[in-house]
Amino acid sequence: MGTPEFAVPCLQTLIETQAVVGVVTQPDKPAGRGNKMRPSPVKVVAEAADISVYQPQSLRKEEAAEPLRAWQPDLIVVAAFGQILRPHVLYLPSRGSLNVHASLLPRWRGASPIQHAVLSGDATTGVTLMQMDEGLDTGGMYVQEAIDIGPRETSATLHDRLAALGAEMLRRYLGDILAGHLLPQPQDDAASTYAPMIRKEAGAIDWRQDAATIDRLVRAMTPWPGAYTFLAGESLKVLSARPISGPQPAGEPGLVTTGAEGLTVAAGEGSVVLEVVQLPGKRPTAAADFARGRPDFIGSILTQPPA
Repeated sequence: MGTPEFAVPCLQTLIETQAVVGVVTQPDKPAGRGNKMRPSPVKVVAEAADISVYQPQSLRKEEAAEPLRAWQPDLIVVAAFGQILRPHVLYLPSRGSLNVHASLLPRWRGASPIQHAVLSGDATTGVTLMQMDEGLDTGGMYVQEAIDIGPRETSATLHDRLAALGAEMLRRYLGDILAGHLLPQPQDDAASTYAPMIRKEAGAIDWRQDAATIDRLVRAMTPWPGAYTFLAGESLKVLSARPISGPQPAGEPGLVTTGAEGLTVAAGEGSVVLEVVQLPGKRPTAAADFARGRPDFIGSILTQPPA
């Protein structure tokens, strides 16, 4: 059970190493300029491997799980599926359900562990293979492996590394889990943190914050929803930037100036160098090129969303 790109390496590994009896993924959704129906990345891989695909709008009702019962699975492997699973699904297989979770549980339980790890400035994260129960990522842990988060890491680059790690862990450990050689160990609930789903408004930059916090926001919101600010009432995405520590620049937070470092925005503490920006409906542009086309940019005050 999975839907986005994160789940694709896991499915590919299962196809190579196990007998996959079926795949459950989210329904096709309209996308692109023509709003054409687009299958999930997981569906594309499953159909290419001639595996049966089931796309329920919801698995909340027991009758919705009937196709799963027909498959008679020994185990359900879940990777970023996108729906809350009820007991009639979780405990349907003889071996229960296993989740590939992109954090070192109990840290960052929830829907957006990758973004929250970057946003919080964590030095490490990883993947946990866990036994699913009725709680939110509260089940026992079979195994977890850690990786370092790079100083310029974005959610996009970390996503790809964790997806690859999750697939490799399935390859190495799933046999031992199925054989009962690896048993789930309880989590320390007192040490848990929560990673709620990221909303579009989470990308709004508050220039009153310090430069390091703004830098983490830009990297955490890459690729979605993107960090953004407002220039003369118009939304402006900040796709790439870097923080500068040192003496506080003159001017109020949000003031755009230029100097040896490039186009710089004053923050509450320190400043941020803009590298790549984007206006709605336009292509990403190097900040210096953008400034040449917008004489009003230097000296302007970048702001938060209008009230």
